[in-house]
Amino acid sequence: MILIFTTILFPKDCDIEIGNIAPNFSLKNQNGIVETLSKYKGKKVVIYFYPKNGTPGCTKEACSIRDNFDILTDKNIKVFGISYDNQKKHQEFIKKYNLQFDLLSDLDKSVSKLYCADGWFLPKRKTYLIDEFGKIFKIIDDVDVQNHAYQILKEFSQIKK
Repeated sequence: MILIFTTILFPKDCDIEIGNIAPNFSLKNQNGIVETLSKYKGKKVVIYFYPKNGTPGCTKEACSIRDNFDILTDKNIKVFGISYDNQKKHQEFIKKYNLQFDLLSDLDKSVSKLYCADGWFLPKRKTYLIDEFGKIFKIIDDVDVQNHAYQILKEFSQIKK
């Protein structure tokens, strides 16, 4: 009985590792346009999972990326935020905080599960950095919501050319 309970509370570790090819996915953005990860091969990509639009931590995290969006763009980095929120909620969040990047709706939680970011009610706060070859370069589990863009930029600056 204890073993079963432990397995439910603490499931098997994620199979995604640094150096793996990032699993491909397709999700709709805030405007209903389908975004597919494989379309961005040749670019650096950030996929950040976050719990919910409008919550204090998620707002700080999104605004950190917003405030450094020009730097990220200059470095050829594409950013996607993913949550369980629907397109309408994404549109409202983007408008309220003047976000310049796409938010994707993972309504069935399939991509969050694929990336081991699914939670019981909300996605876990977790970020994947993907290099130009489509490989996972870095997994950030300890996200600093105030300075997330700096975390991303610091990690990408360490890629060996």
